[in-house]
Amino acid sequence: MNTKFLLIFSVVAAYCGIAAAQSDSDYQVPRTEWGQPDLQGVWNFSSNTPMQRPQRYGTQEFLTAEQIEEAIERQERNAAAADAAAARLVINPDAPPATNNPGGYNDFWIENRGIGDTVRTSHIVYPENGRSPAAVEGAKRQFGGLGPDIPGERPVRYVVGGIAKDGPEDRGLSSRCIVGFNSGPPFLPSLYNNNMQIFQNKDTAVIMTEMIHDARIVSLVDKPVLSDDIRLWSGDSRGYWEGDTLVVETKNFNGLRQSFGSVGHNYDAVLTEKFTRTAFDTVNYEFTVDDPSTFTDKITAIVPMTKVAGQIYEYACHEGNCGMFNILRGKRVEERQEAEASR
Repeated sequence: MNTKFLLIFSVVAAYCGIAAAQSDSDYQVPRTEWGQPDLQGVWNFSSNTPMQRPQRYGTQEFLTAEQIEEAIERQERNAAAADAAAARLVINPDAPPATNNPGGYNDFWIENRGIGDTVRTSHIVYPENGRSPAAVEGAKRQFGGLGPDIPGERPVRYVVGGIAKDGPEDRGLSSRCIVGFNSGPPFLPSLYNNNMQIFQNKDTAVIMTEMIHDARIVSLVDKPVLSDDIRLWSGDSRGYWEGDTLVVETKNFNGLRQSFGSVGHNYDAVLTEKFTRTAFDTVNYEFTVDDPSTFTDKITAIVPMTKVAGQIYEYACHEGNCGMFNILRGKRVEERQEAEASR
């Protein structure tokens, strides 16, 4: 199957899926033995739709057929150019390495191709321009990445990278196996491990993520709220049914994570998630971040989830044990070498 046919097929399938969802009002949501909508199973939220809308689209929520065709042609041109460059590439096995960075070894895990509806211009639907609102005055920004360390201050609130290598506290949260870059809440499509599983009983829903293998227990009955001084990495989640939609409200975050994107901290954030099963193989996932300490307005996004015919295996995070040990040990070796060279 060539690239163009595959891309066109994906787009046509997406449009057919939208049309079917809009025309099929007879879909009956399956029920649990307690009469609640059955959301159980493994769901994938991979996506190649940007979280924030490119500014050229303004308030346009969906791509037109012409824009989709243009995107297909652009991808074809880029693929052809990459193939031509590879054909001209001459590898000299005796050449010294161009960098001391060994690079990544796990590209084959990447799964950021969406399943189903891929014609949105962004996942963010509010504000209407599809972009994060302005940050409040004084809200801090902290950036991380897979490249060199970015100097900053503790606590390190981003999940990837680090600010230094003096101790574990200088590394990102995923390197410490505390919070994964897509483990939520909320769920944000990323490079891989975009899977979560829902379990239900009458009084509880459990939302388990593949990344970091975290299980969030959501009470569906009235219970006393946590006191304000009890704070959790994933917050305290309480749920209720709004028709056929499971609404989960999460508060009491510990403030040691960014609020959304690279901005602020989530100490005062209130996260509202909505899970609605719209077809046998589809859950519509919508979330709203309300954090007046960080943003001047709320943020609402929609991320489609697709049912997976499989199971989630344990995500055994080794960055925080083997990886962390070697990162810090390697830095100590560098420091000794620098000290010896300066004598």
